[in-house]
Amino acid sequence: MKALVAEGGTVRLTEVEQPRPGAGEALVKVEAFSVNRGETFQLEAPRPGWRPGKDVAGLVVQAAADGSGPGVCRRVVGHPPAGGWAEYVCVPTSSLAELPDSLDAVRAAALPLAGLTALRLLRTAGALAGRRVLMTGASGGVGHYFTELAAAAGAELTVVTASPERGHRLAELGAAEVLHDLGEARGPYDLVLESTGGTALPLALARLAGRGTLIWFGQASRTPATLDFFDFFKGPESATLRHFHYADSDVPDGEDLATLVRLAAEGRLTPELGRVAPWAETAAVLTDLRERRIRGKAVLTVA
Repeated sequence: MKALVAEGGTVRLTEVEQPRPGAGEALVKVEAFSVNRGETFQLEAPRPGWRPGKDVAGLVVQAAADGSGPGVCRRVVGHPPAGGWAEYVCVPTSSLAELPDSLDAVRAAALPLAGLTALRLLRTAGALAGRRVLMTGASGGVGHYFTELAAAAGAELTVVTASPERGHRLAELGAAEVLHDLGEARGPYDLVLESTGGTALPLALARLAGRGTLIWFGQASRTPATLDFFDFFKGPESATLRHFHYADSDVPDGEDLATLVRLAAEGRLTPELGRVAPWAETAAVLTDLRERRIRGKAVLTVA
C-alpha cells in the first residue's frame, strides 16, 4: 500500500507493507485524514519506524477479530496512535466511532485530535454558564471547537487570535470578545485557557481572578514560559494552575468521538476546513500549517 513516511522534516509518499490488525483492532481504508500543527513538530525529529497520522475517516474493510467495534463496510472516524497518513491503518476499536450518512469523511476527519481536546477542556473546566473565560491561541482547530462548545454552555468567552480574519469567524461561533493582543485583555477572568507559552503565560496569569483557574494545555510558540510564583500574590491569590493533556481521560476516545460526531451531525459543532487537498499535496500543506497560513483544519483526501 502507499503511505506517507517522515523524511527530512516533511513527508514522502512511498510503498509500505499493509498493516495487519490485532484482536482489538479494525482495518480501515482511509478516505481522508487531517494534519495537526503538532505533527509538523514531530516530523522534525521522528522516532525510528514512526509514521504520522492520528486523525482519519474511512471504511472498515476488516473487523476486529475479537468481535468488538464496527463491522465491515461501516463508515467510521478514528484516532489511531500513528500511521494514519496511508491507504490503510489499524485502529483500536475503542478509538472508533461510526458515521451517519449526513457526515462526510472530510468533515469527520477534522474532528478527532482538535475535537477531543476541546471537548475534554470543556469537561475539565466544569460548569461555564455565566463565567468569564479567556482563551489564548484560539485561531486553530481546538480554538474553533472550544469557542462553539463554550458559547453554547453559556460562557462569556474572550479569545485572543493573531488576525482580524480569524477573529471574525470566532465571533460568529459565539466569542463575546475578540482580541489580537493579550495585553488588551481586561479581566479578571474566572478561567484562563493558555496554549501559547513564552511571555503569554505570565500575562494570562495576571488577568486571572482570585481563586480562579488557569489551564495550560500547549506551547504553540515553542518558547519556554518563565513564571514568578510571587505574581499570585499580586492578583489571583489562591488561584489554581493546572496542566492539561487531551489523552489523560477516563473516557475512551471512541465514546468522545461519538459525541463529537453527534454534535457535528446535528449542526451544533462545525468543523472549520481551512484547506482540503489531495494527499499528494501533503508536504506543501504541512509547510503552510507550520507557517500559520491555514485557518482551522487542514484535511487531505486519499484517492
